[in-house]
Amino acid sequence: MRAVVDETDGRRRKGEERRRLLREATMRVIGRGGVAAVTQRAVAAEAGMTPSLVSYHFPTVDGLLSATLAAVNDDWVAALERCAEHDDPLPALAALVADGAVDPNRTVDAEYELFLQAGRRPALRGEWVRWTRALDAVLVPVVPDPHLRAAAAAAVDGLFLRCWCDPAEWSAADVEEVLRALVPGR
Repeated sequence: MRAVVDETDGRRRKGEERRRLLREATMRVIGRGGVAAVTQRAVAAEAGMTPSLVSYHFPTVDGLLSATLAAVNDDWVAALERCAEHDDPLPALAALVADGAVDPNRTVDAEYELFLQAGRRPALRGEWVRWTRALDAVLVPVVPDPHLRAAAAAAVDGLFLRCWCDPAEWSAADVEEVLRALVPGR
């Protein structure tokens, strides 16, 4: 009888570490050449691994992109959840939009391109839905009307793009001012 696997040999941990390194390598490949540059061979070279190791962990490019977007989205959803902890989430949300778009510790260019692929690649749509639901949860307390909330969420997405493309023109205060203009009674 086989007992619950004791992780003393570290196989599971080593596998997760390799998958993390492959996701990070994928982001660097996207950052340099866009999503079209992502192949198992290109990611393997970037990660310093063999193509067979990439295909072992991620049998398809869509699977690799999906796992990479899920990891990126984990960070963004966690940040949205922190915004929702505030009585008035709009200042925190505005800061997330303005500051997150230009964070030097992030790969925002690659992240944005990967999110945009959700429109073309069905395997990525679940992560887009997860983002929109998390954003909706932040906005529910301040925008109870679902139609106005959809408009505010669309504004957040658009403001993120504006902050990313022209960060010198947008501060957290600017973003908050726009969001408040869309929120009745705020």
